[in-house]
Amino acid sequence: MAIFAHPDDAELMCAGTLSLLKKQGWEIHIATMTPGDKGTAELSRKEISLIRKSEAQKAAELIEGTYHCLEFEDVYILYDRRTINKATALIRKIKPDIVFTASPDDYMVDHEMTSMIVQTACFACGIKNMEVNEKSFEPVPYLYYCDAMEGKDKLGNPVHPAIYVNISEEITVKEKMLACHESQRGWLLEHHKVDEYILAMKRFAEIRGKEINTKYAEGFRQHLGHGYPQENILKEILGSLTVIK
Repeated sequence: MAIFAHPDDAELMCAGTLSLLKKQGWEIHIATMTPGDKGTAELSRKEISLIRKSEAQKAAELIEGTYHCLEFEDVYILYDRRTINKATALIRKIKPDIVFTASPDDYMVDHEMTSMIVQTACFACGIKNMEVNEKSFEPVPYLYYCDAMEGKDKLGNPVHPAIYVNISEEITVKEKMLACHESQRGWLLEHHKVDEYILAMKRFAEIRGKEINTKYAEGFRQHLGHGYPQENILKEILGSLTVIK
């Protein structure tokens, strides 16, 4: 299960790895905290939300995955009781073995808040006395943080992966999944002055690939705090496609 702030985050950061896991027989779920309701310079919140959720669903379907939206708002993702309970409920409903989320250090608070919320929600899966209707379960899922955007924190310091996954054979799928998010190319050009939406993704995947002497890769760090699984399950599943630094 991949849980991120906005539609297209998972496609940018871990779609190649999700595709590899699907090929190994794993069930894939992609969730976003928001529908991307502020990712537009032209449309209303309702209009862009419907468009972006549809795009996210199409992207997930390319790897036979299921898309979920928690329906919070862009810019207002808060680390509070309601948000944590709702994220915990979704994780309890799906019961994932592995969870991917945003880097704890990133350029945008929405991403950092999502990372914190997902960390707590994973740990809370086994806590009985919470205001969550879904039944608690154990053990805590394996939790992996994806790369920060452009591989750096908000102060410009590099954020180095500890784990790389060789996605060279999945780059076409990753590209197709990202291309489903047609609404964002124009928005990013308007807001961030960034064009070449897909090419920028591929350039960063190439950078990570060069670091392990392959064409394309995605980078991760595993949450190894007390109470979380300590084994690197990605290495166990994907074997030589996973490189530890």
